[in-house]
Amino acid sequence: MARILYEHPLNERIRNYLKLEHLFGQVESAQKIGLQQGYSVLFTSLFAILDSLERNDIRGDLIKDLEKLEQNLVIWSQRSDVDTSALEENLRATVALVNQLRSTKLPWWQLKEDKFLSGVKQRFAIQGGSASFDLPQLQFFLHQSASVTNHTIETWLSTLTQIKDAIALVLVFIRQRSDFECIETESGFFQDSGEGLLLLRIEVDEAAQYYPTVSGNRFRYSIRFMLPCEQSGRRYANNATKFYLAKC
Repeated sequence: MARILYEHPLNERIRNYLKLEHLFGQVESAQKIGLQQGYSVLFTSLFAILDSLERNDIRGDLIKDLEKLEQNLVIWSQRSDVDTSALEENLRATVALVNQLRSTKLPWWQLKEDKFLSGVKQRFAIQGGSASFDLPQLQFFLHQSASVTNHTIETWLSTLTQIKDAIALVLVFIRQRSDFECIETESGFFQDSGEGLLLLRIEVDEAAQYYPTVSGNRFRYSIRFMLPCEQSGRRYANNATKFYLAKC
């Protein structure tokens, strides 16, 4: 049976990674459906990525996590049961990303200084501000040839490649820290110690009529299952629930 995946970070660093991963995914989805239909999602997501990078020390966090990953990869290379080619490939990618992120000024800062993007961003911050009469420069851009607009967008996104690839690599190894285990509760509630954990991954059968809400931190967390409710929006699921949990 198909399952729905829910993920919950247990610290702010992982929360930022997941948020940026989601925003990069929205940019990719907007590109696939085409600029004419997806421009609003593309620009909104792009501006949210830039704001997040400016407010948080994403680069510093990624460097630390990649350095830890590099150390672990070196240790794992001593094991006889390891896939040597895959390990070497990941090690090369990790070292390369660390070196790139250590550069004095990351390429994405170019986007903060881009006059076209700055003008568009100001209007996108206003509700309904992306209308053609508010942003004639955007209307003009959207009606250029596909080769011109696609090249421009790819140029913008190329400045974010290092951040995107580093987040993807770190999250891959975090998600592989634990396998899913089946858990059943009698009251729709589960709690446990969060010591040493970074991320909770919860899978629920697609046919189940409940979904998880998570609260907690790196010391302790709780999972409360909820049901849709027409009167209040949602209510506690006090009946028996079954789910799958990976504690990463």
